[in-house]
Amino acid sequence: MRVRAAVALLWAAPLFAVMPPLPRPSPPFTITQPSGKKTPLASYRGKVVVLAWVHTNCQYCQALTLKLNKLQKELGPRGFQALEVAWNEGAEQLVPEFVRKFEVAFPVGYSEWPPIMAYMGFSVFDRPVTPLVVVIDRKGVIRAQTPAEGDSNLQNEAKLRTLIESLLTAR
Repeated sequence: MRVRAAVALLWAAPLFAVMPPLPRPSPPFTITQPSGKKTPLASYRGKVVVLAWVHTNCQYCQALTLKLNKLQKELGPRGFQALEVAWNEGAEQLVPEFVRKFEVAFPVGYSEWPPIMAYMGFSVFDRPVTPLVVVIDRKGVIRAQTPAEGDSNLQNEAKLRTLIESLLTAR
């Protein structure tokens, strides 16, 4: 299984990728829910989206989940949508308990590593830290993205709120 995943990763991500410049159109991505339902990221077009790639057992990811919960409750009525995709081993089984434990008020799905690496524009040599955060405007354009080595600015609630609010008011 691990060999197959490694081969898939080699096909999904370029060997020597440089994170594409911002802003850029959000590539296609499908979020798989624990129920098996597949939701295309494009179905959230028209909303300001914060998409976080998380590990269910990561304390930084859990802290981000709580911040996104708060932002979803406060800014959701204005057109904000938080989403999370777990990608740690066993995520398919772990997501339901994660959602229950943290009382998540937004969709949480799961994915394997290769499609996430391809979406983010990372190379096979990158070893990304979690959480990874992507901020997408109403038109489906990525406005901010965590680099593979991480960026605490996109985990800071005040900075994230300021960015979201600026995108919510932009026309």
